Amino acid sequence: MPIDLAPTAGTDPARPIGDGASVTAKLRVAMVLPGLGPGGSEGVVSFIANIWAERGWHVSVVTLEGGLAPAYYPIDPRVDIRRLDVPVRRSHLLRALWMAAKRVRLLRREFQLGSPDLIISFLTRTNVLTLLATRDLGIPVIVSERNNPELQTVGPTWSWLRRRLYPSAFGLVTMTKGAMNLFPPKLRARDWVIPNQVNLPTDLQPNRGNKIVAAVGRLVPQKGFDLLLDAFARIAATHPDWSLVIWGEGPERNRLTAQRDKLGLRDRVLFPGVSERPGVWIETADVFVLSSRYEGWGIVLMEAMAAGLPVIAFDCRFGPGEMITDGEDGLLVPSGDVDALATAFSRLIGDESLRRQLGDGAAHSALRFTSERIMERWDEVIRAAVARQGPG
Repeated sequence: MPIDLAPTAGTDPARPIGDGASVTAKLRVAMVLPGLGPGGSEGVVSFIANIWAERGWHVSVVTLEGGLAPAYYPIDPRVDIRRLDVPVRRSHLLRALWMAAKRVRLLRREFQLGSPDLIISFLTRTNVLTLLATRDLGIPVIVSERNNPELQTVGPTWSWLRRRLYPSAFGLVTMTKGAMNLFPPKLRARDWVIPNQVNLPTDLQPNRGNKIVAAVGRLVPQKGFDLLLDAFARIAATHPDWSLVIWGEGPERNRLTAQRDKLGLRDRVLFPGVSERPGVWIETADVFVLSSRYEGWGIVLMEAMAAGLPVIAFDCRFGPGEMITDGEDGLLVPSGDVDALATAFSRLIGDESLRRQLGDGAAHSALRFTSERIMERWDEVIRAAVARQGPG
């Protein structure tokens, strides 16, 4: 069932946050995440931080990464970016424990110096570190899960810490109802389901008619690009003028390119890496496909729909089934079913009128997830936190 994002009764995103008190110009918000590279969570944080900074709030984005590399997504210069230079890397157990303790210590010092009115943390491990760092500080912390917690494993230690610490958070945000239902009530004092927003770059220059199927994501098993290659191989000979472009980077690159070559698709499938700027993959695509084994939401799917692209997606947990009404604004196929994906491929790329029909439906459907509607939901979170703290 698609998500209903009708505005909450009485919600006015322009009004001051918190029972009429004029606190908006003074509100101090800290947002925490591992880094500011390409990715759905990074895009969400940049989007929210920019809007709150425009209101005159003091917004800091605290990351674990080091260096001065520019953020992938545009960030308002009024947002204070704080890099702690303790990036997440694989290491042996003792060093991992030592680094985790160092991250907690640096986060705690950052919060003590910055004195935020509230903290919003993104991604499981960062959420745990943030909750450890804020113990006894009296600052409300909202934790946000950004994937499918049922299938994205974080290991027994982090899972145990999550069970112990999440009850101390002010509240929990997930992107789907399905993900929220995986957390029992005792782990969430308050909860909000807030999908990702659609916030396409304004400088896109679509160039349709290239007969390109696009897919986007980190090159990891979760994204199911191995399944996608198998499906495309089954219809490649029937549609010899179509190509597949898989945008993204990750540890599975060598394995995926070897699979492509073994399937005889070297000249038909490209792996160009991360797009030069956000959303540029939309410009040359004629069809978009999401082949993920599981998702937290699947923001690239909604971006494709907002751009008026016809889309195909595995009906994986969670996200696609809440965005797509099969046959009206896209094609949904059973999760992991390569034969069904190949059939949907052949049907869509072989029928121009169907592509046009589904693309128009997708663009209309995406209006449910405009920036304004999603910000209303985040403002509800802020109101709850400010009201909890009381006047002053």
